[in-house]
Amino acid sequence: MQTYRLVERGGTDKLVLREEAVPRPGPRQIVMRVHATSLNRRDTMILNGSYPLTPRDGVVPLSDGAGEVVAVGDAVTRFAVGDRVTGSYFARWIDGRMHPGIVDQLGCTLDGMLCEYALLDEQWAVRLPDHLSWREAATFTCAGLTAWSALTGAEIPKPGQWVLVIGSGGVALFALQFAKLMGCRVAAVTSRAEKADRLRAVGADLVFAAAETPEWGVKLREATGGIDLVVETGGPATFQQSLIASALYGRIVLLTVQDQEGKSVEIPGAVYQRSLVTIGRLFVGSRNGLEAMLAAVATHRLKPVIDKVFPFTEAREAYRHFQQGDVFGKVVIDGA
Repeated sequence: MQTYRLVERGGTDKLVLREEAVPRPGPRQIVMRVHATSLNRRDTMILNGSYPLTPRDGVVPLSDGAGEVVAVGDAVTRFAVGDRVTGSYFARWIDGRMHPGIVDQLGCTLDGMLCEYALLDEQWAVRLPDHLSWREAATFTCAGLTAWSALTGAEIPKPGQWVLVIGSGGVALFALQFAKLMGCRVAAVTSRAEKADRLRAVGADLVFAAAETPEWGVKLREATGGIDLVVETGGPATFQQSLIASALYGRIVLLTVQDQEGKSVEIPGAVYQRSLVTIGRLFVGSRNGLEAMLAAVATHRLKPVIDKVFPFTEAREAYRHFQQGDVFGKVVIDGA
């Protein structure tokens, strides 16, 4: 089979395509024929060596992938040959709270999905909704679940409340879509005005372009009465404006705490002392959360937004396209 391995950290030249034997399942393992994968920001961080969790040497990258089960071990009970599956980001985190014993991640400390056949413990996978194509199904594991957890974690926003999303990457667009499913109103901030209509087409009720309105926090608060939940993916560049935009008792789920230059999020005291905003963090989510999210996706027949699709042999080009930072939705790589 064909598989990519990350032989060192650095650039895309460290991503090496190899020919390897098709894996055989152990008693409680499944073999998945990978039909599509997708990229997340953490994958580029792992590539360039800035990710906080150290990847295993020679790991198969990418947490997100979709495919069908082609072989099962003798003791497998959760799946059968032919089932449509995807992996769970934190493979060992089934439910409850995160703790150090379950931090292993697909595509980092465990082999991921950028390969022709993936070997998974049966506990590391979940079934996929039937209405999704392989490309669509390959986008939910990291960005989708992160957005879902941001909206359903500490306190689910009520219908009619305002949710703010930042940018047009995978997490932001999934958060927009999920918030609309919950009956919320959604405001979006984009760096480029030409993306405004596309964000409205996905469901945004209010859009501000940061280049045209750099003090968008005040404008958003005036227009909405205060944002109830911010899914904050912008980090240092947008955090202060998100705080200004928030309602008195708003919540900010802080997903990006440092930019590519190493600058960290700072809490502006002059703004925060006038606020009772709760600032929280999260790490993607558990397998049970993934299953709950996919159940909602199936019920509403939700489809993800895909920016661009690359063939398997052009995986390095997919990374480079993603790293340019001007994507609208998910960057997908077809299976080998």
